[in-house]
Amino acid sequence: MAGLLEHAIRKFEDRSARVGVLGLGYAGLPLTCCFAEAGFQTMGFDIDPAKIEQLQAGRSYIGHISGERIAQLVKSRRLKPTTDFSLLRDCDAAIICVPTPLGEGRTPDLRFVINTATAVAEHLHRGELVVLESTTYPGTTDEILLPLFQSSGLKVGEDYFLAFSPEREDPANPDFSTRTIPKVVGGITPNCGRVAGAAYGALVERVVPVSSARAAEAAKLLENIYRCVNIAMINELKLLFERMGIDVWEVIGASATKPFGFTPFYPGPGLGGHCIPVDPFYLTWKAKQYDFNTRFIELAGEINSGMPQHVVDRLIEGLNLMGKALNGARILLIGAAYKKNVEDVREAPAIRIIQLLHERLATVNYHDPYVPRLETRHLEKPLFSVRLNSEIVAASDAVIIVTDHADIDYRLILNHAPLIVDTRNATAPYRKPSHRVIMA
Repeated sequence: MAGLLEHAIRKFEDRSARVGVLGLGYAGLPLTCCFAEAGFQTMGFDIDPAKIEQLQAGRSYIGHISGERIAQLVKSRRLKPTTDFSLLRDCDAAIICVPTPLGEGRTPDLRFVINTATAVAEHLHRGELVVLESTTYPGTTDEILLPLFQSSGLKVGEDYFLAFSPEREDPANPDFSTRTIPKVVGGITPNCGRVAGAAYGALVERVVPVSSARAAEAAKLLENIYRCVNIAMINELKLLFERMGIDVWEVIGASATKPFGFTPFYPGPGLGGHCIPVDPFYLTWKAKQYDFNTRFIELAGEINSGMPQHVVDRLIEGLNLMGKALNGARILLIGAAYKKNVEDVREAPAIRIIQLLHERLATVNYHDPYVPRLETRHLEKPLFSVRLNSEIVAASDAVIIVTDHADIDYRLILNHAPLIVDTRNATAPYRKPSHRVIMA
């Protein structure tokens, strides 16, 4: 066993290991590129042939990953994008980065993890490292993946190595990248942790080992729940301060001058992205197996999910003061992505706001330089981003700023919009008392 263990570690240290990343989305594709750039022969697996075709042609479908970067890696043969999962037989590491959405009743939907792990199990071989990166509840790696691999006859920690290492991607963050964000690693056994640590140690600046896969799974949930609960708290305070006539943004700015004991969080129109609106409820579901109610998580979810309705309510108030009804009103949304300067619309609050506006028979346009087409199962038909100019702004009865992209001309909006509902305080540097702006 010791010989196989040391051999597996050495292959990652000397970059001779062949790495396969399964799932080439916002977490998997950056990781794939980093392994390839670190000198590993890397295969990127995905079930979507359109994604694979784009990558093979040297094109990227994720905004902060350039096509030039992809093209260089493909041309150098460091990166091989493929839909052929039988090639897993050639990989020394299989890293799973697939979605973990919510099912009915906010229950975990692990079908992508199970299907992918089943494909890995079919080609599992001695000396291989398998890592799950998809965010999930504590126990998934040893309760779901481990039993799938037992039919191979290989013993975990001796013949092959199984671990969990949560993805920590933050698209468009200029201060941190895949390489510079510390990597938490927890193995099913200590040997599993050692091999996984060696694999990521060849890639990132710092590896943070923990005692188990369960601890690593819980660490990721803590990170996201921390943000979810604090955002809910500030959203609730925003609702209260609105009634009290207090500017919540001013209060946050003042509080943030304290050099210790305070971390600023900011209100918004609701939560978006794959992580924060979804992941906390994985722990809520798991907690019920231990006869435990996660009250903070449930309350935070209730507050955050109600914010799109609050935005619409504030819009209605503003229109009423102008003698207008929402029925038949022309509303322009600024931003469809869930956060600034990215193209990701997963769970974006703009989608729910559009739904609510359509239900009230408003006419809705949107402008987002990162999202030219908006199509989801929540909308009856696709919408297309309109060009932002003085004519489209002036022709709207109201403008709702949902996403505070950096390259939006907020002065133009302020100068031509009859009414602005600002959910991000994006107009603060430019607005004057004469501008008709409602904070929401």
